[in-house]
Amino acid sequence: MTENKLANPAPLGLGGFALSTFILNLVNAGLVSAETLGLVMPVAMFYGGLAQLLAGMWDIRRGDTFGGTCFSSYGAFWLGLASYFFLRWAGIAPEVPPSGVAVVLFAWGIFTAYATVASLKLPRAITWIFITLTILFFLLGIGEFVPVVRTIAGFEGLLCALIAWYSSAAILINTVHGKIVLPVGERVAVPKR
Repeated sequence: MTENKLANPAPLGLGGFALSTFILNLVNAGLVSAETLGLVMPVAMFYGGLAQLLAGMWDIRRGDTFGGTCFSSYGAFWLGLASYFFLRWAGIAPEVPPSGVAVVLFAWGIFTAYATVASLKLPRAITWIFITLTILFFLLGIGEFVPVVRTIAGFEGLLCALIAWYSSAAILINTVHGKIVLPVGERVAVPKR
């Protein structure tokens, strides 16, 4: 009997994260009108949210605690964020004051900070996603009170998204080619003496 091997869902999860982070931070950076949120949020809900959540569940099935925890968590983040926008636009949910939004963003920053510590054992590109994402959440939280910081956060979020896209592409391309075409800063174990 052949063993059913699950494929690596990281390119899917990272791709969903990257695209959603990129398009939302184009708005935060002021490069695209906030009127585009009507399209940003459905994409974020399904690609950033649902696709990442599924990638996380598949990673859990593969025994990858880090991937399962992070993809599932950020998938839920995007599902929650998009749901909030839809409920607000429908007049069901009230607009949340900046202090409430900041608390949520800071809380996500805390989660991301300890995920960053865990990522230190992973390829460097993954660690850089988490470093820039931690910074992004805290900048966005501050940006709720200081508009120029929100703009800075938008540009920093674009950097985070580009690193995630590169990582998604590298894992996909390297897997298909069966060799390292795009390096992600693989960590090499140091032999013990």
